[in-house]
Amino acid sequence: MREKLDRLARARVAAEEGGGVERLAAQHAKGKLSARERLDVLLDEGSFVELDRFVTSRSLGEGEAPIYGDGVVTGYGRIDGRLVYVFSQDFTVFGGSLSEAHAAKICKVMDLALRNGAPMIGLNDSGGARIQEGVVSLGGYADIFLRNTMASGVIPQISAILGPCAGGAVYSPAITDFIYMVRKTSYMFVTGPNVVKTVTHEDVTMEQLGGADTHAGTSGVAHFAHDSELETLHAIRQLFRFVPSNNVDDPPRGASTDPAGRRDEALLSLVPDHPNQPYDMREVLKRIVDDGEFYEVQPDYAANILVGFAHLGGHSVGIVANQPAVLAGVLDIEASLKAARFVRFCDCFNIPIITFEDVPGFLPGVAQEHGGIIKHGAKLLYAYCEATVPKLTVITRKAYGGAYDVMSSKHIRGDVNLAWPTAEIAVMGPKGAVEILYRKEIASAADPAAALDARVADYTERFANPYTAAARGYVDDIIDPRDTRPRLIDALSTLRGKRDRNPPRKHGNLPL
Repeated sequence: MREKLDRLARARVAAEEGGGVERLAAQHAKGKLSARERLDVLLDEGSFVELDRFVTSRSLGEGEAPIYGDGVVTGYGRIDGRLVYVFSQDFTVFGGSLSEAHAAKICKVMDLALRNGAPMIGLNDSGGARIQEGVVSLGGYADIFLRNTMASGVIPQISAILGPCAGGAVYSPAITDFIYMVRKTSYMFVTGPNVVKTVTHEDVTMEQLGGADTHAGTSGVAHFAHDSELETLHAIRQLFRFVPSNNVDDPPRGASTDPAGRRDEALLSLVPDHPNQPYDMREVLKRIVDDGEFYEVQPDYAANILVGFAHLGGHSVGIVANQPAVLAGVLDIEASLKAARFVRFCDCFNIPIITFEDVPGFLPGVAQEHGGIIKHGAKLLYAYCEATVPKLTVITRKAYGGAYDVMSSKHIRGDVNLAWPTAEIAVMGPKGAVEILYRKEIASAADPAAALDARVADYTERFANPYTAAARGYVDDIIDPRDTRPRLIDALSTLRGKRDRNPPRKHGNLPL
């Protein structure tokens, strides 16, 4: 028995050495952690349990020594005591390339995660498919893609890109719920710079083509970009303060002692008196949520809308908010896509949605129309309509045109819709409306400017205020801005038992 235990110990050491000391040093020289070091940071100390430690490649060449693990470390552990399943690709072994055995290890933990209702976290650092295995490695990717799809909306799926991720490998992270990237060390692209130059004659660096800032700010593929792997892994841990383990569990409660009845005087002055003057919606959110903590998602993409998580009276909530400081908070293609995906995630995982609305409408222009603003804007409308979680809305200022309907209005099953006294709810802004309705009258007036001002004032008094909507019941109450936090917390408490159902169907046909 002692000899067998000694052999086991040697095998364990060999497995943990991965591709060897030299390759590990090269990994560190690039500012990257090893596959196992990453798991030590991500998971609670001592909680990781490894599976399939001794799996080896099924296609070794003649005389080739087997390497335990075959380029990926898999298993399960805990984040703040909660079970999660993980895989961490090891770039020191065959460049982290995906083989038949490598894929089978990943598929096993994905199946376990789905079966046990636990989140799945993938730490990607791979050179792609293992070429010498041919179609077998491609089949391994397809096996993973299928499991990503089956798990979607059932368990949270998180991807961290901690090195290269190219070709077919990118489609697994793309199906998952959130993608984290690291500046200067992680890359995602379908084809690399060399292929791009050959086919399109464009000169582009890896960073420009598929770096963290490119995907976090331009393409919208990534949700978060951080400066180091440590920041990235700690940020993933923080995410689990807000999201449940599966689609049946309730979201985790916050531990804040921030008083539920707290009122903030600053809310009286944050929204400017002039309707065209910008302000930062983040400041509004921070004064309402617990401890001013807002875990923002995709902060660098479509900055005219804010999405993210917070706690409110201990309740985990998803927040969607127009950002008047960027493009006046208008809805465009990118903002619609960003918010729609977030709303659908929250609805999948029982997270109430709070919408802070200050929107002048959809962005006009040829580029928007030709880019498909109609179908992309409809995605956000569809997401809100379909969502059955508690939906609360606060109109802080503008709610114009079709954007009023889209942003969780009462008409699309908004549960509690509140307005501040500064709210303007109308088909369009007073000046634009008057110029259409009274064009001839103003043009023929002795003083057209004075006539325009008079008509604008009359229109504002009659229509561009929250009272007309409140009279119809489209707004449940017009509140003192200082009461926003206690009113929302009370509404969340009353909606905890909400029951809402969509018609029986295989699935709807989202306007893709």
